[in-house]
Amino acid sequence: MNKLMTMTRQFRDDENGAAMVEYSILIGIIAVAAITAIVGIGAYVTHQFATLCTTLKAHPNGATITC
Repeated sequence: MNKLMTMTRQFRDDENGAAMVEYSILIGIIAVAAITAIVGIGAYVTHQFATLCTTLKAHPNGATITC
């Protein structure tokens, strides 16, 4: 019984598990922010290329351009 109480106190006082959970949450937040940034930049670049393609097609000499 004494050994069980000692193990319980050690588990309660150990802060490594809590730190690992905090770092895991932080990594998750960073990953979500990175994915959101990549998707946003991708949409912006796609829009810019579509605008460029439309502009080139509207140009009188751009009739043979395929996008």
